[in-house]
Parts: sequence; structure tokens; C-alpha cells
Amino acid sequence: METGLIERGKKKIEWAATHMPLLARLRGKFDEDKPLSGHRIGMSIHLEAKTACLALLLRAGGAQVAVTGSNPLSTQDDVASALASEGIAVHAKHGASEAEYFDDLRSVLATEPDLILDDGGDLVKLLHSDVSLQIRGGCEETTTGVHRLRILEREGKLRFPMYAVNDAKMKYLFDNRYGTGQSVWDGIMRSTNLLVAGKNVLVSGYGWCGRGIAMRASGLGARVLVCEVDPVRAVEAVMDGFWVGNMEEMIERADFLIAATGCSDVVTEGALSRAKDGLVMANAGHFDVEIDKRALTVLAVRQEEVRDGIRQFTFEDGRKVYLLGDGRLVNLVLGDGHPVEIMDISFALQALTLQHIVETDPLSPAVYGVPGRIDQRVAEMKLASLGIGIDSLTPDQSAYLGL
Repeated sequence: METGLIERGKKKIEWAATHMPLLARLRGKFDEDKPLSGHRIGMSIHLEAKTACLALLLRAGGAQVAVTGSNPLSTQDDVASALASEGIAVHAKHGASEAEYFDDLRSVLATEPDLILDDGGDLVKLLHSDVSLQIRGGCEETTTGVHRLRILEREGKLRFPMYAVNDAKMKYLFDNRYGTGQSVWDGIMRSTNLLVAGKNVLVSGYGWCGRGIAMRASGLGARVLVCEVDPVRAVEAVMDGFWVGNMEEMIERADFLIAATGCSDVVTEGALSRAKDGLVMANAGHFDVEIDKRALTVLAVRQEEVRDGIRQFTFEDGRKVYLLGDGRLVNLVLGDGHPVEIMDISFALQALTLQHIVETDPLSPAVYGVPGRIDQRVAEMKLASLGIGIDSLTPDQSAYLGL
């Protein structure tokens, strides 16, 4: 293992840890109480400095931890090497082929975990296909992963309880909105070095992630266009001051397009054929299925990598469009992911939810919400870390509200 690589990874991890006060506070308790002692945790997660801090926290809590990446292009090899040097079982490398990626997932499952921490649902999918283990429970971090879990639940195929961490207030209100909003633009801006002010930015999907991306685009001086299939969210986007319309209409005006739906076939061949010359496209969804890469290849008479992580497609009429990060998660492929302090919140939720799973009686297979008391505790921890105190209800007020 290359010493320089390890040292570089350790510095990244130390920087992240310095700015994660919630995990630091939990580390003290986990070191002392060892709430996860005797348990084995299998993690599939974007393997970079912040997630390394989570893996080390879980190990401090007494667990044996095995980790792999949840995206072939988001693993940072220096962090993976540093984490392995700390005794964590790491099965991941940047740029893994599809076969290598799934082999790494299987390697994690070969450690026979009884707790699962998944990001996107690939680890759980394997546990419902060619691998059978006794799983006590687990957590899912993402919108996409929770959607996949609910399909398994609805079809009666879910084999063990899973907690939808993504649906916790302290997750989606901050991670999805502020984390995605900042990190997506960080990835786009550092990879393209292009101006955003005065440009037309098309955001496809106005969920919490789309809201954050649109909000930050507006703050950078862009004119924001929104495409949605949910009429309620479309009205919300209008009331937030953005232009709303359909994809094939809006793409003709867009200078930037960011897909943030978590669905497939969002930017189709029909839409791409009408794209404005110079359009820069990025994906903020978990999988690379939102922008039709096959259609780009069909429409292009020539394609080339014009800058690290940027592929140019030249159409027959001379128009050029650009795809960032091969259509994968732009904030992780071309950036460092969400801000450290945001993931401090999300990972505190993950750690406390895993602790909850092992400290309560086993549950039947289903998708569960994070207990409200955990959401509340993480919010209180965050306020305390900021040195902020808030009011509380008086007994009379509680009685008035029937609490």
C-alpha cells in the first residue's frame, strides 16, 4: 500500500473529522459504551473522507466494519487506502468496472454482516438475489434507495427491516436541499470553470434536491427553468419565482441542465435533438439513467473528452453539447460531495439509527421511519454545536396545545 496515498487520505479524513462535531460527540459515547459490540456492519456508501469518519465511528462503537463504494466513480483511492490502514475491511477502488463493483459488494457480504448501511440500494438488492444472510436491520441513505425498498415491501419481498434515513426531517431538509444545492454547483463549477450568472439553468425535478439546486442557481444569478411531472411541485416552483414548462420546450433555452429526479429516461433523444448549442448537462440522481447516453451517441457524429470529466458531443448540424462525469453523480464524480457539516448531521442519524436497531426487539420486515426522538436529538446536538439555545414550551402552553 503506497505510503503517500495513505497519508493523503488520512489528511482528508482528519480535515473532515475536525468539522464534524456531532460525530465527535457520538465518538465519546461510542468509545465508552460500545453499543455496537458483537455486530458486523456491511456498508455500501460513497467512499470518501466524510464516510470514512462514519466507518471509524461505527468501529469505535464496537462493530466490525466492512465497506465498499456505492458508485464506481465516487470512491477516492487515497481515502480507501487510509481507511484500510486503520483496520477497516475496504473493498473498493476508483473506476471499478461493473463486474468489479458487484464483486466488491459481494466481498462485503462475505463478511456476514448482520447490520446494513446502504446508499442507493445495491447492497440490499444483492441480499434479495444471490446472497442470503440473517440481517437484523439496516439503514438507507438516499431517495432512490428508499424507493427501491418500498417496491420490495409492496411486493412482499423485503426480508428484513430497513430504516428510511432519507425520510428523516434532519436528513431531507438539510442534506437533500442544502447539501445537494451546494455540492452539485461545486462539481459543475470546478469542472467547467464557466460563469453561471446570466445563464439559463434547467432543473429537472423539484423535490428537495431540485429545490436546493434551483435555489443556489438563482443565488448565483442564473435564470432558473424547472421541469416537473408533479403538478403540486410545479406550482411550488412557479411560486418560488421560476419558469416552469416541459422538457422539450425548456431544453431549447437551457445553458445548463441538471437532472435531479431519481427516475430514468428524463432527458430523452427527442429532447436532446432540440438542445441549445453549448448545453452543459449534469446528473444529480443516484444512477446514470436520467440523461440518455445512448441517444447522445446516436445523435453525435463525433465525440471527444475536451476537459477532465467533460465529454463533448457534436451533432450533424454542428451543435455541441457537453456531458459531465459520464452522467453519474456530478457532485461526487467531479467534486467531494456534500459539505462536511451537512454529512455530519446525516451520519449522526445513521449511527443513532443503527444503535436503535440493536437496542430494540427485532422487527418484522418493512420500511420504517427514523424514530422522532432520534430526529429531535440530532437537531438538538446540531444547535448545541452552534452554540444556539432556543425557547421551550411552558407547562401552560403545552396544556393549551394538548401535549
